Amino acid sequence: MSTGNLFDTPSPAAPLAERLRPKHINEVIGQSHLLGEGKPLSLAFQSGKLHSMILWGPSGVGKTTLARLMASAFDAEFVPLSAVLSGVKDIREAIAQAQLVLQQHGRHTILFVDEVHRFNKSQQDAFLPFVEQGLVTFIGATTENPSFEVNNALLSRSQVYVLYALSAGELEQLFERARRVALQGLEFDDDARERIIGYADGDARRLLNALEQSQTAAQTAGVGRIDSAFLDNTLAQNLRRFDKGGEAFYDQISALHKSVRGSNPDAALYWLVRMLDGGADPRYLARRIVRMAWEDIGLADPRAIQLTQDAALTYERLGSPEGELALAQAILYLACAPKSNAGYVAYNAARAWVAQDGSREVPLHLRNAPTKLMKQLDYGKGYRYAHNEEEGYAAGENYFPDDMPEVSFYQPTDHGLEAKIAEKLAHLRELDEAKKKK
Repeated sequence: MSTGNLFDTPSPAAPLAERLRPKHINEVIGQSHLLGEGKPLSLAFQSGKLHSMILWGPSGVGKTTLARLMASAFDAEFVPLSAVLSGVKDIREAIAQAQLVLQQHGRHTILFVDEVHRFNKSQQDAFLPFVEQGLVTFIGATTENPSFEVNNALLSRSQVYVLYALSAGELEQLFERARRVALQGLEFDDDARERIIGYADGDARRLLNALEQSQTAAQTAGVGRIDSAFLDNTLAQNLRRFDKGGEAFYDQISALHKSVRGSNPDAALYWLVRMLDGGADPRYLARRIVRMAWEDIGLADPRAIQLTQDAALTYERLGSPEGELALAQAILYLACAPKSNAGYVAYNAARAWVAQDGSREVPLHLRNAPTKLMKQLDYGKGYRYAHNEEEGYAAGENYFPDDMPEVSFYQPTDHGLEAKIAEKLAHLRELDEAKKKK
């Protein structure tokens, strides 16, 4: 007769990702630029000297694993904190634990802060003194650029290491390790293998979770071989990694904008579809597309401005997915249109001039004179009505403050319609010069 408690429940099996977590630095797959012979982290392990660091990279590339391996290699206490779930109180408790471990066991503590970019300044400041004292060695993990998200004081005391998404070849190695260690008896055809590696999109954890999900489904269905058709019923839609508020987001919108500016319609369309496929808000993309028309096309092709506004309005009326076609065609038009940033440059130059210049009076001849007193004070006196002048242009007239030196903010290009604008302005300058000579 069993003596076990009727209400005892067996401990759940650890997830595959946890079971395959490397126990030694040599077992880590990927990050050879940091872990290879003579590389920075390899030397750090060999030196026997801990130092504070920030591990910056996308999800599922081994940031937590490396931190745990360091704690093991240096026989240090490992105290993890999640910036999503922890506050100043948790930081204080972690520091108290570090002090206790040092006093009672003489062991140093590694304070590992996952998603450290989620901590605000006051939270980051809370453990900074203890890093400076050497009580704890700080290891932060972040998917965001630490230059923008981590306090300068903490950043200056930490070495930043950049980790990269795993390559297809590295994911293939991990796939084989998982199949050999934990998926015995389960076969994958070549197409299924490629699909799962593509689904992982550089993320080791995502690969292992997909394999575990596939294994569970295969056991339930009583099958021993997985093909692409089976995967279609097992895995969710293959969505690329896309952080709607993080660095990947801004990298992709930058690539889209630069592809348009570089007049490459295929690349521009690729990045637009990548962002849509990854879950970017089409309304945000519509706003950025309108901005591109003003910033990079400008007066070289004013139709681009109207077309992008129409595309944004079309999306508002049709929604997804029909409205996305309008955004795609707007992107294609912008990429193929003549380019000019002359208006953008002129605006910024004018803003910079005004910001550093003093206030200058409006010349009397340009002032409005709606009252008799204003007319008596010579408001509007001598103003030349351009429509009454030859060619509709008051040659030689000055429209700047009287004491302002000559400036030229707008320099039209020779692209598209702007070439004709440049010709027109050059002709008007000739008229000005002729007027001066008279």
